[in-house]
Amino acid sequence: MSTSSVPRPEPAAQLGPAHSTPVRRTPSGLVPALALFTAVRLAGVAAVAAANHAMGRPLVRNLAHAWDARWYLHIATHGYGDLIEITRKGAVQTDWAFFPLYPGLVRALTTVLPLTPGKAALAVAGTAAVVAAWGIHRIGDHLYGRAVAIALVTLWAVLPQSVELTIAYTESLFTALAAWSLYCVLKGRWLWAGSLAALAGLSRPSGFSVAAAVLAAGAHEAVRRHGRAPLALWAGCLLAPLGWLGYVLWVGQRTGSLLNGYFEVQRAWSSRFDFGAGSLRFLKGLLLHGGGFVYAADLVIVAAGVLLFCLLCLDRAPLALVVFAGVLVLVVVGGSGSFSSKPRFLLPAFPLLIPLARGLVSSRREHPAQAVLVVGALAAVSLLFGAYVMAVARAPL
Repeated sequence: MSTSSVPRPEPAAQLGPAHSTPVRRTPSGLVPALALFTAVRLAGVAAVAAANHAMGRPLVRNLAHAWDARWYLHIATHGYGDLIEITRKGAVQTDWAFFPLYPGLVRALTTVLPLTPGKAALAVAGTAAVVAAWGIHRIGDHLYGRAVAIALVTLWAVLPQSVELTIAYTESLFTALAAWSLYCVLKGRWLWAGSLAALAGLSRPSGFSVAAAVLAAGAHEAVRRHGRAPLALWAGCLLAPLGWLGYVLWVGQRTGSLLNGYFEVQRAWSSRFDFGAGSLRFLKGLLLHGGGFVYAADLVIVAAGVLLFCLLCLDRAPLALVVFAGVLVLVVVGGSGSFSSKPRFLLPAFPLLIPLARGLVSSRREHPAQAVLVVGALAAVSLLFGAYVMAVARAPL
């Protein structure tokens, strides 16, 4: 696996004056990819709106105040340390479990625009989703060309759990920062890669996956250069983990246990890495006693993520993409906590879709009607599943 892109033929020499200014190439297929992505996600909002109307619930409140979103809105409005809940088992849950970048952006937006925190949170999440799709397209186009780039963005838009891109959650912001950091790694822009990785580390607990990808790719490049890597590479690698480490240590300082305080906070939320023991208990319970439709669907999504990671490795994808996706899959499979949230944790792992995108493009050349039918079916499933989860089942995400 290489940190560089798949080789492409060098363009033929151009005739013209030696001092002519090079023309920047517009990313091929970017406009149709973003238009298709936006159309699918707006259709998702419409499906949720229709389901909410049928259930007698307001749309904006459902999207902006669902589950963890209310914690982000409270942090944006009041800061940290003001919201505490005690579970039925006596665990003390605090807002320190939630990373600061997203509520900070919401707070900034409400300061400069006449928006409520809920509407500002939706604006940040929606804008970040488009920026994430843009970054995903750039990676696909850089590695495999226009057709695969469009297919990659389309598949990300129609994932069953993609409804979370349109609610007040951090997945879209995290994916945007991760995609552009990884793109900078592929282009050798190490300072940008490290800076964006540091911001990704401030966005959510799994943000360290981007730093891991930057560090792995940087180490690979340093070894390839026999230690004579440019200064920018070392600086980028030093920057990459600072966001995540900084917040974890800040929480530790606030709780009185510098190195363990943050992890104690997470354990109160039943969130810890238990090497898959919690996932196995869930699987055992589901097989022995059954469960709702949503939990069965969650299990299928997680299993598909593991399979797609194996295909990504076989596809010889760049090292940075493999490490990023691999860390997210490892966190999902090896971590405890609510199983209904695990598909959401896989949503930013867009490199898992690369083998599917390449296969879809190959299939379209021979059977275009079948390819369109597959994408249409995936979109229908995504819209219906998102509406069902948000308005009917109301399973915690």
